[in-house]
Amino acid sequence: MDMTAIIVAVISLLGTLGGSLGGIVVSNKLTNYKIEQIERKLDKLVDLEKRTVELEKRTEIQEEKIKVANNRIADLERK
Repeated sequence: MDMTAIIVAVISLLGTLGGSLGGIVVSNKLTNYKIEQIERKLDKLVDLEKRTVELEKRTEIQEEKIKVANNRIADLERK
């Protein structure tokens, strides 16, 4: 093997390694970005779920108060 072939092989190896590592780094950054976006959406969803549960509790309380008020009105109308 002459020296030119060895130099070309080494340069090719470095180029291949550099390209592969560069692709891995870019892919990793994209994956991390997507994970962060999913985490943000999940946080919003969890917050929405908490608020919905609280609203359901409040609605139940209000419905019970309305029932009590309607019963009192009905009792007053009977007298």
